[in-house]
Amino acid sequence: MRCPDEVRKIGRVARPAPGELSSPDMDKDLAEQVADIAQRVVASGAISANGHGNVSVLVPGAQEMYYTAGSSLRGHPASAVVRVGLDGTLLEGDLPPIQGAVVAMHTAMYSDHPEVGCVLHTHSPYATAYAVARRPIGCWIEAMAMFGLADGVPVAGYGPRGSAEAIANIRSAVIPGVPAVLLANHGVLVFHRTPDLAIQAGSVVEEAAQAGLNAGALGGPVEIPPGLRAAALQRAMAFDTRGTVRA
Repeated sequence: MRCPDEVRKIGRVARPAPGELSSPDMDKDLAEQVADIAQRVVASGAISANGHGNVSVLVPGAQEMYYTAGSSLRGHPASAVVRVGLDGTLLEGDLPPIQGAVVAMHTAMYSDHPEVGCVLHTHSPYATAYAVARRPIGCWIEAMAMFGLADGVPVAGYGPRGSAEAIANIRSAVIPGVPAVLLANHGVLVFHRTPDLAIQAGSVVEEAAQAGLNAGALGGPVEIPPGLRAAALQRAMAFDTRGTVRA
């Protein structure tokens, strides 16, 4: 079962120097947590019909990640979670070719963004429609402004999945502070401090994409003015500070 306190630590610990990997044995509890995160992604609805995608979490205090190697996130077993070094080396488990091809997308995010503790990749239908059209998702729903996506979600140029070209395109497209990027003709990549925040961001991106496509029948979505995006965030933060109000 997932231990909330332990999951929250992911991405908030000091990393050892390259070459200082963790113990040689799979942490069964962490593997269970990763499988549970996969089910939460599915439950969020930001997933394609076949459930294809990948989830990874950074291992606290190690230069490695735990990664879903199953063909679908639906019903993904902990036994199909593998250990992968941040240099891309498989450390433990069986990694099929189709899942192995995109490992570099995950390791690149951990290497480039020290605060990141969880990476999600899905083909969520509405966001993937924007990726296929090679159109960015703008800040046209309030949730985008409230949850770190006020600058919208950019599109990384196409490159064969997981290739050096694809990774370079992702890196050049990422907007500082924005925890998501669309992958042209492919899908969505979300990266955040914790699994909870990554799942939330993926859900908001999918909701915004759906709203944008629906608004197309009415003349197209209208973005929130930049000043009001900041106001929406500030108001959300003020209410969050107050916490739950009870009568």
